[in-house]
Amino acid sequence: MKLDHDWIASRLPHQFGMCLLDEVIEWTPAGIRCRSESHRAPANPLRAHGRLGAACGIEYAAQAMAAHQALLADSQFTSRSGLLASVRGVTLAVARLDDIETSIFASATYVHSHEAMVLYEFTVSDATRVLLAGRATIAFGPAPARQRSGEAES
Repeated sequence: MKLDHDWIASRLPHQFGMCLLDEVIEWTPAGIRCRSESHRAPANPLRAHGRLGAACGIEYAAQAMAAHQALLADSQFTSRSGLLASVRGVTLAVARLDDIETSIFASATYVHSHEAMVLYEFTVSDATRVLLAGRATIAFGPAPARQRSGEAES
């Protein structure tokens, strides 16, 4: 199975230009690494005032986390959607991303999870340096109610 832009777009709620990742390069249950070229696109929906600020890299990382969750769901035959609940300890090593001339890579590493959330450490880098890094919490809605013993399905 090719984990390209089409695969990512089919599993994330982000559509059209807002699906920022081009491909999943590698993944394991412990983490993911994705590649993107969209940071240089003049039509990037996150651009403001003719530029793409480095903090927008958090969205690239969040989409990598969502792709990781989709891959885990595919391998476990389950599915759940989440929301970016918080980011912490974010460091920005550059002011903007649109002037990075090479591909950028969004990586996320699993730290901890329980039923209602998952914590990742993330980086966005180019080929030689980390552009931004931090930690993010993804929160999940309530799990579907389980059918009680003896109840009929509706």
